[in-house]
Amino acid sequence: MFGTGRASTEEKLDISLRHHSATEAQTEAQIRRLLKEYDLARWLFTRSIVIDEESIPHSHPVLTLHTRHLKDDDLLLSTFVHEQLHWFLEQQNDATAAAVKDLEVLFPNVPVGFPEGADTKHASYEHLLVNYLEYSADKQLLGELRARKVMDFWSTDHYSWIYRTILERPRELGEIIAKHGLIPPMSHPKRSTP
Repeated sequence: MFGTGRASTEEKLDISLRHHSATEAQTEAQIRRLLKEYDLARWLFTRSIVIDEESIPHSHPVLTLHTRHLKDDDLLLSTFVHEQLHWFLEQQNDATAAAVKDLEVLFPNVPVGFPEGADTKHASYEHLLVNYLEYSADKQLLGELRARKVMDFWSTDHYSWIYRTILERPRELGEIIAKHGLIPPMSHPKRSTP
């Protein structure tokens, strides 16, 4: 179980470094600082984190971050929350599957592959959910203007169609999220601990 305070949340994370490089150590310090600065308890669903300067960020089997955003706290924070949200959706498997079915009707032809979409059609649909929730979290954590800057950057960096769609059609996506109850609770005592 995670604590509710910022310090207790930060202390309960198990962060390991893949190569023990200087940039990985700096990224760990940056994450720990951000965990003290922002109340991320609502968006923490796994406590095991790996920092790997040679890896693309991913959520499973262990949440893995890279060192690319050492000079941009907002981008690292958004990436961290994004990967945590994959764990949230996995915990809501039935609701996530139902939301994906609704997305398939709304967007029958999603892009697959970099830079527009994710690796598979299903992953592109799931990322519509994850990235929408990421933007929502960013707005709460960073404020509207900074969150929009992050989303504008992502929309030219990766998942570009997905991020653009979130910015262009937030009402429809928000309705699907709400319909299936895919909104992280304000507090949640049970966490995955892998």
